[in-house]
Amino acid sequence: MKFTVSQSALSDAIAVVMKGIAPSSTLPILSGVLVRAADGVLEFQTSNYTISIRHRIAARVDEEGQVVIPCKMLSNIVKTLPDAPVEFELSERQVTITCERSAFRLNTLDAGDFPEFPTFALERSVELPANILTEMVGRVWRVTSTDKNRPVLNGVYMTVENNTIRLVATDSYRLAVCDTQVETSTLEGSFELNVPADAFNDALAITGGQGSILIGSTDTQVVFVAGNTTYVARRIEGVYPNYKALLPAACATTVKIDVAALTSALKRVSTVAQANSAVKFDISTETGSMVLSAISNDQDAATATVEVEAEGASGVIAFNYHYIFGCLNVLSREKEITLELQSYNQAGVFKSYDKINYLYLVMPVRI
Repeated sequence: MKFTVSQSALSDAIAVVMKGIAPSSTLPILSGVLVRAADGVLEFQTSNYTISIRHRIAARVDEEGQVVIPCKMLSNIVKTLPDAPVEFELSERQVTITCERSAFRLNTLDAGDFPEFPTFALERSVELPANILTEMVGRVWRVTSTDKNRPVLNGVYMTVENNTIRLVATDSYRLAVCDTQVETSTLEGSFELNVPADAFNDALAITGGQGSILIGSTDTQVVFVAGNTTYVARRIEGVYPNYKALLPAACATTVKIDVAALTSALKRVSTVAQANSAVKFDISTETGSMVLSAISNDQDAATATVEVEAEGASGVIAFNYHYIFGCLNVLSREKEITLELQSYNQAGVFKSYDKINYLYLVMPVRI
């Protein structure tokens, strides 16, 4: 095998497939990248048996062939090379990498031992704008549960119907929902899929938020295709919880809050709430104010007042401040957020309306 490829294209290709490397495996083959050269195309593959990634780029191929090269070592080498042609030549069990005045010789692994790339025939698929989907996933994927005993909650539940994309995630303590309208001509009827959260986030990161991405499913797989990249992961089976039943039909208190002001106040108050994560929200509809307060285990105390537009009943509710930051961090570019309360003993619902509508339900803390 012998081929020549530009350093920049090679570096980008390795960055794409690196996400498929097993972080810790007793099988050396899973720490490698399969490089296949044929017909003026280089194909890179990685797999950890949970996800598989394939990426193709153009190159000058003088001799066809395939080989498995340690991926991290190859990545470290390529990052140090100048933006110039890089030549690879395989001789028996070693590959020589040459770029201008630098040369490297690496031991390789047998390509025959590398896992075959999954074959698939998509039962359902939809093509969506990558930039919008990336922003939506960024708002919900961290809310998914990490409890392996409840795998159905480890995913982001996606539905597409009547040109409306909706993403849902929950860990039983909080619920995030976002939706938006898009134009898509690739879908007939409705599409729904529970996608592993990390796979969803990584697959979109590979696209760089550009162009469109096709998402499809089989009985056991979820497949992402964007340009010259294919990303295949295991599909999450099981029925997703009826999250709509958790959403209050009405509210007794509505509070409009400036996002920047709430973020600043919560940062100040949470300095004394490190061990005791409960922060009280004392809402007064008469004075149009919301007082945040926290007390540490050593009885240190902090308060901060935020001006708000409040309607309905006054009262006090407490939340885990980490969960509130989870909401505010993804809305850092928004100006205003609305807090809706059915009562001061039930879940709080934070809402933001823009091109992407966002709802964040969080259970209160007992006080």
